[in-house]
Amino acid sequence: MNEFPNQLEMERAFLRGDPGYDGVFWAAVRTTGIFCRPSCSARKPRRENIEFFPTVKEAMFAGYRPCKRCRPLETNGRPPQWVATLLAKVDTDDARLTARELRAMRIEPARARRWFQRHYGMSFAAFCRARRLQRAFTQLRNGAELDDVVLGHGYESFSGFRAAFGKFFGAPPGRSRGADCIVTTMLESPLGPLIAGATRDGVCLLEFTDRRRIETQLASLARRFCLPLVPGKHAHLERLASELERYFAGELRDFTVPVVAPGTPFQERVWAELRRIRYGETISYAELARRVGRPGAQRAVGHANGLNRICIVVPCHRVVNSGGELGGYGGGLWRKRLLLERERNHAGAKACREKAVA
Repeated sequence: MNEFPNQLEMERAFLRGDPGYDGVFWAAVRTTGIFCRPSCSARKPRRENIEFFPTVKEAMFAGYRPCKRCRPLETNGRPPQWVATLLAKVDTDDARLTARELRAMRIEPARARRWFQRHYGMSFAAFCRARRLQRAFTQLRNGAELDDVVLGHGYESFSGFRAAFGKFFGAPPGRSRGADCIVTTMLESPLGPLIAGATRDGVCLLEFTDRRRIETQLASLARRFCLPLVPGKHAHLERLASELERYFAGELRDFTVPVVAPGTPFQERVWAELRRIRYGETISYAELARRVGRPGAQRAVGHANGLNRICIVVPCHRVVNSGGELGGYGGGLWRKRLLLERERNHAGAKACREKAVA
């Protein structure tokens, strides 16, 4: 874990139980010998009894044991193992998993429901249903026969399939060839998990999962595109995941994955200009307003900046206040600071190498 906030920032986050820092650092309590994730709901200790670690491994090697309440071993930016098992099961099997079958896997149904509701905006049962329908939708769009699709995804009747399909996608199966949907998935990063979405035209969503009112944003996205959101796999999302990994490793400066970001003409000008800001550099809101032909409209460009749905790829984090202060950021100012520091460090290191070669 390379992204480690300063001591005061971590103390404040831990003492207020901020879930936005989960997976970024771990807090250990000297008096109890236990380490927790920042959002742990247990009673907070005195400041002098808190110790911070950038990784679970370091906390455990220092002699601390994981908290049984917040389960810190499950907050490393990727789904915990029991969730990974469920996702693999859903990806390979269209059968419905009953509460009895979940308990046989030593997974409490209520726990699965809460986790999927929090991270995907739907219960586990709804997630499974959406995943089956998404695979069926993809097959129909690619020209598969309706009979094969219905029988291949565990539906007992054509009427049941048509009803479920029509309710979810807004059109019966026969009229869905060539149609589209927003496929969503979770991506891990050094700054915490992200939710990403893509249509056949490109990536339309990339947000940190703990962003305030993320559920409202997902609903707004569905209305904007007039398309349903369904969990699944998509070529654009696989490309995005690969490019994000290279970006965080300092190996990629410019994203090439297709992006689709409809908005008002003014918003689209702002978002297009954001992508022209060079890696490792920042500009002010006043400068951004000037570049889009609206000098003096700092508030307007700031608002458009805040409505950007594709963080990092459309680098709204590269816009700061005129005095150099960070300003606002939907993913949290600490993430904005770390993104800028990372880019400057990598850009500076590359410049030094190039100068040495010259």
